[in-house]
Amino acid sequence: MFDSKLHTMTLSEDGSYTAYSKEYEEHYHSTRDGALHESLVKHVIPAFNVIKEDEVNILDICYGLGFNTLATLLHCKRNFPNKKLNIYSPELDTLLVKSLENFTYPPEFDEFRDVILTLSREGVCKDKNISIEVFLGDAREYIKKFENKFDIVYQDAFSPSTNPMLWTQEYFADIKKSMKQNSILTTYSIAFATRLALYKNGFFLYINRGDGFRDATVASLHELSEFYKVDMEHKISCNKDAQPLRD
Repeated sequence: MFDSKLHTMTLSEDGSYTAYSKEYEEHYHSTRDGALHESLVKHVIPAFNVIKEDEVNILDICYGLGFNTLATLLHCKRNFPNKKLNIYSPELDTLLVKSLENFTYPPEFDEFRDVILTLSREGVCKDKNISIEVFLGDAREYIKKFENKFDIVYQDAFSPSTNPMLWTQEYFADIKKSMKQNSILTTYSIAFATRLALYKNGFFLYINRGDGFRDATVASLHELSEFYKVDMEHKISCNKDAQPLRD
């Protein structure tokens, strides 16, 4: 059974289900943007519009319901069937992950049913084109084991107001160390404190904007031409007292 003790399933606008966390008092996805749609347009598509390598290492913070990981498999199977994907995803909620074999996923994920079951039961799934590891534990400690590893980071933790430790300046310093120089980070958050924490770690900030979803953020350690750049120096001059979250 899906973990209904701490979660309730909620139908989102695109027809896919997300879940509401009673512990964090937040949905895992925007019910307005849609669970599957949000994963694709705020994370997967913008990331793969930039990253073109044949083999891609991805850090998916946090695994949650698995949408970002599964949407990545979906997008690549449709568009880059020969691409090799290595996905690493920490998740603190062990009971949630183990209950996901009973979650109501959108029909687009039906072809990945074996992946869902394997990750739910074993936490690791591998074949010739994919290698996925779901680490059950503290994301802050997990990311410290990697250096210059990731091409893509999906920063998709619960919001800074409810899970601040995964949005601090020090946290993003560890994320930076785990990323390659030509990598990209995507997040739904457009909060100034989030962008400031990234900026103080040397990231360039961009707006991810499009039809059918609310603005999101793209960050990179090198300048990008695919997105509209955020003028952080101007925003800092207009918000002199603003500070990033700190440990």
